[in-house]
Amino acid sequence: MSGLGRAGSLAARVVDMYSLLHAACRSAVRRAVARIPRRLLSEGPAGGEEQAALRRRLEDLVRKDKVVVFIKGTPAQPMCGFSNAVVQILRMHGVEGYGAYNVLEDQEIRQGIKNYSNWPTIPQIYFDGEFVGGCDILLQMHQNGDLVEELKKLGIRSALLDTEKEDTK
Repeated sequence: MSGLGRAGSLAARVVDMYSLLHAACRSAVRRAVARIPRRLLSEGPAGGEEQAALRRRLEDLVRKDKVVVFIKGTPAQPMCGFSNAVVQILRMHGVEGYGAYNVLEDQEIRQGIKNYSNWPTIPQIYFDGEFVGGCDILLQMHQNGDLVEELKKLGIRSALLDTEKEDTK
């Protein structure tokens, strides 16, 4: 085997190992985040009743639909690139009728959802009431095929499966 062939094979193994390591780390992070106790939703002088009401409101929102996203803007008109990426990924998979909440319209939800999930950025994605992550996690799930499987668990057939069947014909 030539030196170039061995180098190419080594590079392929390094890429495969990187992919496995990245997937394992992502899973570990998800498990760790799920175990972190929820912080207080409000840092202000407001009483516990307001905090409890906001928490109940957020819990209702994340459980309202099988897929829920908190984004800047709307699915029809995302107001940031990350929110647009989330909308486009869901669109590519044929996910319709999901719950979408514009955090730019409600500052209480904008900060509250960050505290609720203990995740500092928007967009945020939830499947069946469970926090998935942000744009980067959804993109990675899309790239490695995990998103097709996660949607299947929700009873949603990814439109990409139909595209693959057409491509093989």
